[in-house]
Amino acid sequence: MSAEDLKDIPNGDSIPYDENEEEDEGVSPTDLSELLKEGTKESHDKAENTLFVKEFLKGRIRKELFKLAAVALYYTYSALEEEMDRNKDHALFAPLYFPLELHRRDALIRDLEFFFGKEWQDLIKCSEATSKYVERIHEVGRNEPELLVAHAYTRYMGDLSGGQILKKVAQRAMKLPSTGEGIHFYVFDNINNHKEFKQLYRARMNTLDLDQELKDRIVKEANLAFQFNMQVFEELDKIGQSIKDEVLDGGLPVYEGKGDIRKCPYYAAKLAAGDGSSYACHMAMALLRRPSGQIIMAACVATIAGICACMDSVARELEIHSRIVFRSGTDAFRLSVKPVWNTLCL
Repeated sequence: MSAEDLKDIPNGDSIPYDENEEEDEGVSPTDLSELLKEGTKESHDKAENTLFVKEFLKGRIRKELFKLAAVALYYTYSALEEEMDRNKDHALFAPLYFPLELHRRDALIRDLEFFFGKEWQDLIKCSEATSKYVERIHEVGRNEPELLVAHAYTRYMGDLSGGQILKKVAQRAMKLPSTGEGIHFYVFDNINNHKEFKQLYRARMNTLDLDQELKDRIVKEANLAFQFNMQVFEELDKIGQSIKDEVLDGGLPVYEGKGDIRKCPYYAAKLAAGDGSSYACHMAMALLRRPSGQIIMAACVATIAGICACMDSVARELEIHSRIVFRSGTDAFRLSVKPVWNTLCL
């Protein structure tokens, strides 16, 4: 798809994709997409290795933190999309304006209604780290709109890539409805093919009339955007230290029944820490999520019930056939019990 073809596509309209388009077709090392890719690698790796993200990818999701993360995203995207709307006709941003395809604010509102209820606006507030991020986005949009592409690239391209993995992890770990409640943020209804849309977006980035100095500033701003995101993650980690551990709604990651569970680093660490009864309880709950565990439990309950019923029968026999005779004038007594061992159900 050529630069001329890209210019002919109305912003916000349905996007035709060239099925033969390849990711690296005609890309130069000096193109903005390549400069951003290479220039933000280190920041990207650091962001992926924050505790919040690593725990998320392991399926260890605290619902309260997930809700707070959604709040942070709401304020971030509200600011970003406000500035994108403000600069939709700016020569250095207009080609990247895709409100129907990309805007996330409305999707986040649906998620917040799911988590907080209809009065969600009265229950949330912008955190300190998010406020700094929001302030920078507004500053760029009002004073340096040519740098807005850095924030749009950092957020939306990530949402269309790793965000799709997080969606599946969150839905499974928190047992969210299959209808999508709670994860609308990750669903791009107006993009049929994420890979091809990203190719189109990068191609449009590369058509922007930018000199090298401005490209370098955009890369620098993108790294700053990563830093703001990491500060939000670190803030969530600190909040998490004061929140009761309720990973997977209070349980451990679900054991899939494959391999030796004792070899799992997470369970081994918990066992080594000597978490005693709490560990055993969590382990039992995790196993009981498996159908096979439920069948075994049902069989055990049935066996115990049978034994109890049998012992009750023995007790009745003992009561009927027992006779206590006290000898008159002495403190001795004789207990005579009719043998009833033949009634034991062993």
